[in-house]
Amino acid sequence: MAVGSAPPAPADPAGAAVEVRDLRKALGGRTVLDGLSFRAERASVTALLGPNGAGKTTTVACCEGLRRPDSGSVRVLGLDPHADAGALRPRVGVMLQDGGLPTGVGALEALRHVAGLHTRPLDVGALAERLGLTSFARTRVRRLSGGQRQRLAVACALVGRPELVFLDEPSAGLDPQARLAVWDVVREARASGVSVVLTTHLMEEAERLADAVVVVDHGRVVASGTPEELTRAPAALTFTARPGLPTTSLLSALPVGAQVAETSPGRYAVTGVEVDPRVVATLTSWCAGHDVLPEGLGPVRRTLEDVFLDLTGRSLR
Repeated sequence: MAVGSAPPAPADPAGAAVEVRDLRKALGGRTVLDGLSFRAERASVTALLGPNGAGKTTTVACCEGLRRPDSGSVRVLGLDPHADAGALRPRVGVMLQDGGLPTGVGALEALRHVAGLHTRPLDVGALAERLGLTSFARTRVRRLSGGQRQRLAVACALVGRPELVFLDEPSAGLDPQARLAVWDVVREARASGVSVVLTTHLMEEAERLADAVVVVDHGRVVASGTPEELTRAPAALTFTARPGLPTTSLLSALPVGAQVAETSPGRYAVTGVEVDPRVVATLTSWCAGHDVLPEGLGPVRRTLEDVFLDLTGRSLR
């Protein structure tokens, strides 16, 4: 079963799936969005990342037409999510949270109900099988576990063949098998032309699925790019050698800002500078001058989680 297969001839085929410009919003006297701007391209997965309270949920609510921004503009499939809500509703899928589904019916019946609201839904049985809903098909929605409810919400968001789908923490609470199944379905939707905007706290999910990542903090975009672009700069240059090397002289040979540490006996790390050929040449030259043979010399790549923590800090919120 191919998930997605968005209908042809969108209203603005040349534009972005979502375009947000200088979005500002205050709630309860507190500035939540402070000039936030980003684009989500068509037929791609865009991940919105940020700590709790960074503004992700409010941003998505503005895109879904659930909140009005105080200023700035939002375009979804080239349309205004408020003025054109009727036109957008059949074209956009949204994960339904608590209260969005009838709680007194079985999971499969709830999915069939949502499918019946669309003119050309996906095959309900095939989608349910892909996401493992058949194992709890008759369980009433109110009795579903958190992970089961999450899978049902993903299915409901995709069953109408949307052109664009908003997914909120799609694999939260899922076991590894279910998580992989959800990721496969999201990839398949993207491959068939569906645009996906997802929020997640799971960095692995963003690295595995996203074509573009937007990091939000304090209501602003603090970084954006592909996962490869954001993690391109190595976090460190490491090597092993005999313990107790005179690293002070190595530090003086490296560019300003470099730090050298013996992280464990005989294990060394150079951090604080971009690891480029010049830094590698300086290190190897220093080693030759000190009769040191560096073993396992190489860069340690940063993960998306490293980048996220560098940008947003490590303190709890």
